[in-house]
Amino acid sequence: MQGWVPGHQSVDLAGRDIGGMVYVGTPLRLGGEGYSRKSRPYIDPTLSVAAYGADKEGKEMPYWPGYSEISSVCRATYLDWLAGGRRDASYDPGYMFLYFYGLERRFFIDQAPEEEKREILEEVRRLASLYAHNGSAQRYLGEFIQIAQIAVRDPAASEPLFDFHGWELPFGVKAAIGTKIAQGEPLGWDWTLSWLICHPEHPMRTASKRCAEEFRALFRLRFEARFPEGLKVTKPRKSLEARYQAASQEFQADLSPRLDGKPLPDISGVRKPVEIAREIADEVTEALERFSRYLGRNPEGRGSLEAHALLPPELRALFPSTQLEALRAWASERVAAGGLVPATDVIARIEGTRPEKLTKAQLTGAADTLARIGFGLAPDPRFALRAPKVDEPLVIFALEAPVENLEDVSAAYRLALLELALGAVVVLADGVVSEPERQALLARIARADQISEPERLQLKANMEWHLAVPPDIALLRRKLKEAGPEAQSALRAALVAAAHADGLIQPEEVAQIEKLYRALGLDPGLVYSDIHAGDDVPVRVRPASAGAPGEPIPDQASAPRRALDPALIAAIRSDTARVSSVLGEIFGTSAEAQEEASQPESAASGGSVTVIKGLDPAASALVFEIINCTHLTEAAFEAACKRHGLMSAGALEAINEWAFETHDEALLDAYDGYDVSPQIAAAVRGQFAKEEENVDA
Repeated sequence: MQGWVPGHQSVDLAGRDIGGMVYVGTPLRLGGEGYSRKSRPYIDPTLSVAAYGADKEGKEMPYWPGYSEISSVCRATYLDWLAGGRRDASYDPGYMFLYFYGLERRFFIDQAPEEEKREILEEVRRLASLYAHNGSAQRYLGEFIQIAQIAVRDPAASEPLFDFHGWELPFGVKAAIGTKIAQGEPLGWDWTLSWLICHPEHPMRTASKRCAEEFRALFRLRFEARFPEGLKVTKPRKSLEARYQAASQEFQADLSPRLDGKPLPDISGVRKPVEIAREIADEVTEALERFSRYLGRNPEGRGSLEAHALLPPELRALFPSTQLEALRAWASERVAAGGLVPATDVIARIEGTRPEKLTKAQLTGAADTLARIGFGLAPDPRFALRAPKVDEPLVIFALEAPVENLEDVSAAYRLALLELALGAVVVLADGVVSEPERQALLARIARADQISEPERLQLKANMEWHLAVPPDIALLRRKLKEAGPEAQSALRAALVAAAHADGLIQPEEVAQIEKLYRALGLDPGLVYSDIHAGDDVPVRVRPASAGAPGEPIPDQASAPRRALDPALIAAIRSDTARVSSVLGEIFGTSAEAQEEASQPESAASGGSVTVIKGLDPAASALVFEIINCTHLTEAAFEAACKRHGLMSAGALEAINEWAFETHDEALLDAYDGYDVSPQIAAAVRGQFAKEEENVDA
């Protein structure tokens, strides 16, 4: 037999049935520019073949193998690979290339029938899939596939390419886009993105690869919002031409695709559409950055509650989460049952594990997750006077609609929430909540102006929480005493501000404040003067009643009382952040304080810290401190930076730049403060532990 053996035939050689789609016989003699005088793919049956093919690793195979030049052992190994169905990727790619040399020669040089060309194209695609992790295979086979599928008008030629690794824009992409431009068609999102992905001057960032499906979906949404009719591209003057350089280096093939007899335009030098695609891709990458980093830390986490929460809002409906739907059903059941749920149940349902303590990061994350599916959580640690304790319940309630940014609340809401918290403390001063007292709180919520209806719902839920979780009056009394006169004045001013909230001071309100003053160890006689601090005219607070006849006996002189500054009351009502900070010290340890209390002792306080490669000693000490935390508030991070003599902005940039270079992700992820990457933290702790062992040794 001499020449090409079709795929439906077979050849027996050296005791092996090697099948077809190969050249067998005396090799063609090549002249001119060929590296070999004999055609590489020809299997010469006159050459010796070893008994066993013992070189699967290809140790004796040259870079450009030719059957006539390789050793008898390599020939035996090659024939074994052919006889095995050409399916074993454990063989060195050189054997696959030797087979491919024949396929490309048959396709381009022999002018094979159309049907056989299609068969060869499918075979090369199979080989590319078989050796998917070999760069040379992907390059050479990929170039063949790009041109071959155009030559046979394969449907894949009209499909955009989203996965490409090469040194120049693929010929297939040039031809497909050139065809659309020649026909006057605007480019859709898919071909625009394919153009960018395949462009050698615009490498794609990690997010586009790690979450490719989400990236393409968001790119489509952003592109179509910007170009609803598609992207119109001006036809370039240059015509598309290509020269296929055979992988065997034995021949070249020139191609000039045409449309209706006219050459296609060449997009190689066109810049503007690629720049537009780059702009959109950068926006999409930025939007997916946190989701991508999460998948980097949790490769199997796609579809989880945390991953779904990190998706941009417009993608959540396109990528539904079964866990999120289960959470929605659970929240609906809890609301129907009254809404009060143990805090640990809420966190366990969302995070999958029951916490031993509550952190602000956990509560904020839970509130954000529930808000995205249309449920609220009270109290929200961003605005609450105090954080809930681990053994206390939370309130889950239905929102009018899903909310993306819970931070976006009005100043009026913040003030109303503060006044509601203080009002609840007043009501609970005697440990009993009567129905009139409850209705009075609801009426105050209903009368609150300049707040939205969703904010009114949140106020009602917070009222239920305050009434369900009464404060420890004895503890408040002790802490107020320890806090000193300034904090006592702040509390008195806040209570008076709450009483003034609706513009009227009812007698029963005065009585409740007196009751609370007494319960907290404050002089109830201060109430009247506190309420009227700063008034220009007397304000009637109780109906007049006749006193006993005669001259009243004056009270025994007492120690001078600290007068309440009217300016303090005004400041309290206008600066809810300040009063929340001051009263937070009295009403309960804030989440920030809990987190800061759990910080390890800084190296700046006297300990020695190993310097991390890429960081200076101060930054290394800061990293050593924060890797023992899961979350830092901005205040806690700034305090830690100050302990090490660093500016927070510069320290954040330096640490994250080091983390990206060393671990390919940020150590500190900005989210209501800073989340600390558990993977990097564990790696650094391990590094410190090893270095300490070495020192001890």
